[in-house]
Amino acid sequence: MDARLGWAILRLILERHFSFERRGVNFQITILKVLAGHPEGRVVLADLTRFVAILTSSGTDWSQRMKRLAARAPGLDIFTSGYVIRDDSGWRITEAGREFLKSIEAPPQVPQLVIESAPAMVAVKATLDPLQNVIQIAGHKVRRRRRAA
Repeated sequence: MDARLGWAILRLILERHFSFERRGVNFQITILKVLAGHPEGRVVLADLTRFVAILTSSGTDWSQRMKRLAARAPGLDIFTSGYVIRDDSGWRITEAGREFLKSIEAPPQVPQLVIESAPAMVAVKATLDPLQNVIQIAGHKVRRRRRAA
């Protein structure tokens, strides 16, 4: 069976529980997580459906985590990318799928600042003449108050 048929089967099974269209990438990452958590990365479809249903209905912690991961993988398709293989014995995560999951779960790399050597200090000769530091405004009249006698 091709990947589209496997995806369609799982979609039909779960669509009564979930709004599939708006959770597409989150849903696929949940599938990757379930498969990665099982021995040999393999799960039969009935168990996969049950585990995914439990996780997606477990509360906001899981859904928020999947949204954060999905934001790092827009346009994900686990079948065409070769991350999941479906065969007669169930669904299996590939080594590429495990690597992809590790890459989106890793904290984002913060660019490191490279500090170049500072330029040599330049000596500045200070002048002691206070009149050189005076700024004169042209055309400005200073009004002085007359003291009352």
